[in-house]
Amino acid sequence: MRLTLLDWLVVAAYFAINLAIGIYYRSKASKSTGDFFVSGRQVSWWLAGTSMVATTFAADTPLSGMMTVFFFARLWRRAEVITDAELVELRYAGKPAAFLRGFRALYFGILMNCLIVGWVNLAMEKILATVLPIPEWFTHLAQNIYSGVDVPKLYALVVIFAIIAFTGFYTSISGLWGVLWTDLVQFILKMTMVIVLAYYGIEAVGGMAALKAKLAAIDTAHRAAAGGGSGSILSFVPFLHSAWMPFLAFAMYLGVNWWANWYPGAEPGGGGYIAQRIFCAKDEKHSLWATLWFNIAHYALRPWPWILTALASVVLYPSLKDPEIGFIKVWVDYLPAAFRGFMLAAFAAAYMSTIATQLNWGSSYIVNDFYRRFAVRGRDERHYVLASKGFTAFLAILGAVVSLFMSSVGGAWELLLGIGAGTGAVYLLRWYWWRINAWSEVASMSAAAITTMALRWFVHFEGSDATVFAKRILFTVAVTTVVWVLVTLLTKPEPESRLLEFYRRVRPSVMGWKRIAAQAPEIPASHDGWYNLVDWLLGCLMVYMALFGIGKIILGSLGIGFLFLVISVIAGYAIYWDFSRRGWQTLAGK
Repeated sequence: MRLTLLDWLVVAAYFAINLAIGIYYRSKASKSTGDFFVSGRQVSWWLAGTSMVATTFAADTPLSGMMTVFFFARLWRRAEVITDAELVELRYAGKPAAFLRGFRALYFGILMNCLIVGWVNLAMEKILATVLPIPEWFTHLAQNIYSGVDVPKLYALVVIFAIIAFTGFYTSISGLWGVLWTDLVQFILKMTMVIVLAYYGIEAVGGMAALKAKLAAIDTAHRAAAGGGSGSILSFVPFLHSAWMPFLAFAMYLGVNWWANWYPGAEPGGGGYIAQRIFCAKDEKHSLWATLWFNIAHYALRPWPWILTALASVVLYPSLKDPEIGFIKVWVDYLPAAFRGFMLAAFAAAYMSTIATQLNWGSSYIVNDFYRRFAVRGRDERHYVLASKGFTAFLAILGAVVSLFMSSVGGAWELLLGIGAGTGAVYLLRWYWWRINAWSEVASMSAAAITTMALRWFVHFEGSDATVFAKRILFTVAVTTVVWVLVTLLTKPEPESRLLEFYRRVRPSVMGWKRIAAQAPEIPASHDGWYNLVDWLLGCLMVYMALFGIGKIILGSLGIGFLFLVISVIAGYAIYWDFSRRGWQTLAGK
């Protein structure tokens, strides 16, 4: 793809803005680790929530996200911790808790974090290898060193390493403050450009009516090839025998994945960098609003530009060998030259927002939950801030190296899901059932990882790739659940002193904590579980109706589309009314 001087100036301006933000927040982030990792807990809901959206790029179901909004966001904020790993020693006691905290710090801060960075690097590599013009001198140099080298891939890797170095630099000097504000800029740029790309993709097909007609023809061809049946590429519920999304896989995602599986950005009950944004919020009310805004923007507003471009690519490139680059080909082939620089900057923004979050989030684990807790104790805040900057740079380098050994974005995603399969229930119940202990978490994490590896190496399920993946996840969830439940019942509960401390500080629902709550009569008993359940269901209804209402309007069904939007607004108002009735002041910790 040919890029003009103006395109490169646009890209340069984008990088300059990110650097300026990093430099601006340098001194503010250097005061303490609390400022570096949770922005001194002074962030407004709209900034924290937008940062969640900007850094999260996988969308599954709002069931888990809305559960975080109404059941867990306020509990996380009350905990007053810097990382979700730190919660371990607030909830559990003794050597098992210390081991689990250190283990989680290294497991998530290094292993899982680098897998995610490598996965994101791999996706960016495919983009850059497709769109970047390669200088002639680089081609000659690369071929002189090794004649069989894949020059576009090598050039893309060089550019990626330069971008990750740049991102690591501004992230290491500005901490979460820099990440949040660059996320805001990046989100605006990304949303604008994916909407522009969707428009030109639809125009390339011939308009919305032509797109629907051509998709219907593809449906007909697929049904004929399959020997009959029903279903449509535009259906919410996939065709029972769909090769891309067989019903078993669909049922796994909708019925099991959202509550049972840990994976970045959609941890059951919150966690990871979603929890980090909750920690940085000003108070409980801002933490709830932040996660609510995240779920609305993430599931209802952002998907449609991507969906429309994907549908256009299905029509424009029906025989594409690598479907993962269909989106990029629409950009290269049909986006007007005037927008190419902006689109390149938007893809850089999508990449950098994720990388910046991963680096800051990962180093928070390493410094707060391993280095400071176990390796180097008792030093001043200046020392730990410097260590935070150093570990941020270390993770940038390590993540770049890991990406060299990955070959498939989808394969990396499946590995991440498998490693976290079945652990979600423990992360949910530790807030609402006093009997969960440290060994429950250790057992679930270990069982999930061991089962995932065993299934990959020794067990072979029958069926399509999607069916095999669904079977692996369901099997792993079943094994992991049995293991952690047995371990919980066969090991001792946590000491009552630790449970009391946790109950007094976090104030979870008395349901599941009655035995402990009886020993803390000074803490007002919370009985809001049923109200939260209703709000959760209303929140899911609000998001689904907004998602499908917007889609119906875009695809031409105006009447039913506006009806869905009206239902969405009513559900949203009902949530607002309920919290207003219960008293918003209780959400501000007053």
